[in-house]
Amino acid sequence: MSFVRVCGLSELTEDTPKRVELDGTPVSVVRTEGEVFAIHDICSHANVSLSEGEVEDCQIECWLHGSSFDLRTGKPSGLPATRPVPVYPVKIEGDDVLVSVTQES
Repeated sequence: MSFVRVCGLSELTEDTPKRVELDGTPVSVVRTEGEVFAIHDICSHANVSLSEGEVEDCQIECWLHGSSFDLRTGKPSGLPATRPVPVYPVKIEGDDVLVSVTQES
């Protein structure tokens, strides 16, 4: 698994998603409840950026139709979305936030 630095931990504001792109993959990085999560930035229902939505209770809400996704699992918690979005492993090294979007074969 290959991890890439996406930002500094100090650059993340609590409950405010930060959109980054890794190898052409849009990722939303979120610091909430003392942890950092990385989730695919495109809603599985409406093909819009999740980074523009609100974060609450370890969920990120799609701003367009209100579907929420669990930041830990990517599973939707309500309609209209029915398909999960990928989540990615995160490592913190000092002030560096590292994310891996590569799949192990």
